[in-house]
Amino acid sequence: MGSIKIPIETSARHIHISREDFEKLFGERKELTFVKELSQPGQYLAKERITIAGPRGTFENVAILGPFRKETQVELSLTDTRKIGVPGVIRQSGDIADTPGCRLIAGENELEIDRGVIVAKRHIHMTPGDAVKMRLKDNEEVFVITQSFDRALIYANVVVRISWDYQLSMHVDTDEANAFAGDDNPHGVVLKLFGGDAYDLGKWADELLEGINRTI
Repeated sequence: MGSIKIPIETSARHIHISREDFEKLFGERKELTFVKELSQPGQYLAKERITIAGPRGTFENVAILGPFRKETQVELSLTDTRKIGVPGVIRQSGDIADTPGCRLIAGENELEIDRGVIVAKRHIHMTPGDAVKMRLKDNEEVFVITQSFDRALIYANVVVRISWDYQLSMHVDTDEANAFAGDDNPHGVVLKLFGGDAYDLGKWADELLEGINRTI
């Protein structure tokens, strides 16, 4: 498998919103106002902004990403969840069952959602063509080594997401990006440690603590 450089993008706190919830906050038959395209095809930044409120704090001016989603989903970092006082639940995008909720505020309008606040699991978007080149499968979890500003790191449990609608990039939140990023174009490559099984990392650590040093 050749080492293919994967651009790494920082995903700051944002919200994906359903049409129903958007209209409750901004008015009936209102539409998202396009500002600019994002790196993933069909995704865009909207002009409208929302305040997110939890038991202990708020974040104002939070970006909405379009288009509308079936269900509203708020994506925060673990640091963000602690600040507003909600549990930090790490999930893949779209998996919001049994996740905490929060209050959404836009001007004088306010809406309470009972679920949908997640810390997005680090992931890679790629096309089937990219996946063939890297010999990866959809929803496989891999290691990625980053090289940026003399702060290289190896991330485990990076989920591979494959679709012809995607463009190659790895998404991390602000906490993760602050751990390694520093230049204008951070990137990483997939490592096939343990044959690609990220779940063996814990076992490997236990063995090292016991004095067992096996070949990766």
